[in-house]
Amino acid sequence: LIKKERELEYYKELQQKANTESKKEFKRLLESNDFKDEAQLEKVVRELDKSIRKARTKDVGGPEVDEEDDQPTFPLLDIPDEELDEAGLKQKKHQRLMKSNHDARARAKAEKEREKARLAEEERLDQERRENDLEGWLQERRVAREALLQKIKDRQRLKADLSNRKSLASQMRMKSIANLASDAPNSKKRRRGGDEDTFGANDDDWGVYRSITVGNQSEDEEEEDINTSVKNLEAQLLQYDPNFTEQHTLDAQSDWTKSLMHAFLRGPWPFDPESQKEIHQIHLNVERIRVPEVVFQPSIAGLDQAGVVEVASDIVLQRISNADHRSEILKDVFLTGGNTMFQGFEERLRDELRAVLPTESPLIVRRAKDPILDAWRGAAKWSCGPEWRVACVTREEYLEKGADYLKEHNLGNTCQ
Repeated sequence: LIKKERELEYYKELQQKANTESKKEFKRLLESNDFKDEAQLEKVVRELDKSIRKARTKDVGGPEVDEEDDQPTFPLLDIPDEELDEAGLKQKKHQRLMKSNHDARARAKAEKEREKARLAEEERLDQERRENDLEGWLQERRVAREALLQKIKDRQRLKADLSNRKSLASQMRMKSIANLASDAPNSKKRRRGGDEDTFGANDDDWGVYRSITVGNQSEDEEEEDINTSVKNLEAQLLQYDPNFTEQHTLDAQSDWTKSLMHAFLRGPWPFDPESQKEIHQIHLNVERIRVPEVVFQPSIAGLDQAGVVEVASDIVLQRISNADHRSEILKDVFLTGGNTMFQGFEERLRDELRAVLPTESPLIVRRAKDPILDAWRGAAKWSCGPEWRVACVTREEYLEKGADYLKEHNLGNTCQ
């Protein structure tokens, strides 16, 4: 503040030298202090004075100083041009421009004050209406919100129709383009330059342009205004309507994370698009059911094969003709292997086998204690005994009889 006061004192002394020094010497002083002319010096003095007064008022806790209270003066505007030299005429022209800018700012400020007063009056009347008839006031807000939401839906529907070349909106757009293209030029001889395209010179032309581009609707600016109005109405309803919650707002209803598509792609959990971990995750939906279902229906994976139930029923009912042997097998259906660990696999196999077997057939299904390793342990135990040498296929037998050749060891006898 002290530095500014010293600068202000120095510049005021410089201003006083305009009356004591010659114009040439005063101009040299202005240039040495980086001033283009006297008007710039006057502007710096005025701004420094305002800044100092404002700082002093703030220190003592008084009201802030209005910057527009200090009206600038334009003394050269009242002096006729004949009485001024060339430098004075330039200075007068500069002051005239400064006065025009000052008047324009004053008009803008007055308009801003009137608009502020109008909004304050509207807010006061709105508050009185809300206090006297809250339900009616809320109903007005609900109706206004529904109208804006309907307008948003209409705009979205129009955009969708314009993308479809067979829709009525798209056909009307093409009709307008065809009408513009079919305008025949005037046959009379025109002056030079008279045949230039004057589309856009009239306001009606821009109405046609908007009709062609986006139908009868405005562009993104109006859409932003509608969204802002909806948010303002929803803020009032959230504050005064106990039945209106965050779940009823437009943002909540249009939230993509709560949509069916988000639930299909990401599940019921929130998704952070900035997280590299979540971006590279694969959320399984029906795939979790289809993977084990391939065991029962290989056709859904593109395999032309029978399912496990169909294979088992064919073996039991078609390949085993002895009823006693069939009953012995059905009394102990043993499940092993990693696929049998799917949830509900044992119940599913039992239910579907029961559906294809005769009513009086017994059926007991059990699963191994360790379905993943039990098969390996059994094969390892069997390979350590003498039976495997009889049942195994030698290299010569494999090359002679092929991969489909198997041996079965039964009670010490070998049969093919």
